[in-house]
Amino acid sequence: MSTIPRWALVHRVVIEPYEGEGATGAVYAAPVPGVRALVEAKTRYLRSADGHRTVSDTTVYMLPGTNVPARSRLTLPGGRKVIAMAIADHTAPGLPTPDHLEAVCA
Repeated sequence: MSTIPRWALVHRVVIEPYEGEGATGAVYAAPVPGVRALVEAKTRYLRSADGHRTVSDTTVYMLPGTNVPARSRLTLPGGRKVIAMAIADHTAPGLPTPDHLEAVCA
């Protein structure tokens, strides 16, 4: 199995890739609508990029290679906006596990 099956990505999200900080706060690239994803309500604890401990209540799974830098803003199917706090690119060439990108959001 090479990538997560497209049929499993039943949701569509909007991604605004994080580009950095500006004079008024976070700067995002133009929104990318209709990105295939699987949105899972899942609570977990994690550390943000600046070292603070936070709680995540949403995990979003996408195809490998999706442009989602940490701190990107995602709009979920219901319209709620979340921030991608941690990104994990899961690849295991040769193993029978699906490659995918995981965004843990708060």
